[in-house]
Amino acid sequence: MPKTKSTIPNVEFVRENLSYDPLTGDFWWKTPGSRRNLDRPAGSISIQGYRVLGISGKLYKAHRLAWLITHGVWPTNQIDHRNGTRSDNRLCNLREATNGTNQENQRRGRSNNTAGYLGVYRASTSSKFRAVIQVAGTRHHLGVYATAEEAHQVYLQAKRRLHAGNTL
Repeated sequence: MPKTKSTIPNVEFVRENLSYDPLTGDFWWKTPGSRRNLDRPAGSISIQGYRVLGISGKLYKAHRLAWLITHGVWPTNQIDHRNGTRSDNRLCNLREATNGTNQENQRRGRSNNTAGYLGVYRASTSSKFRAVIQVAGTRHHLGVYATAEEAHQVYLQAKRRLHAGNTL
């Protein structure tokens, strides 16, 4: 659910209280506060691996604040970490992206993926493995293979083609 205007931090307030280094991705408090340490980067790492900062009693993800400070507007879409490292908030690593584009950047299978490889699923009727890729909301079956590793290699080849702008 998108944030409403009341939950978007004021850009002037953020710029007055925080400095952002686009080369390192670090944030620093400009003024001391009851729980602020001016000797180390602002915020903390969440359980999900994102750096978060508390502003006016609400937590905000640092990559969204970096976008706000740099561009002067709250991002309308998701902010994708190009290298997949959620705590790497260097400006060169951030891009505004749709959910679909952000999902294409995924590097690991979900926790319930029993095959252990991204884009690979155990075929339900046999002991073989199915390679599947999703493009623009449509699932494309890439074939059934004897091993999960083989299916994963086919998936990676398809992913490389798609990221290069080719189609299936």
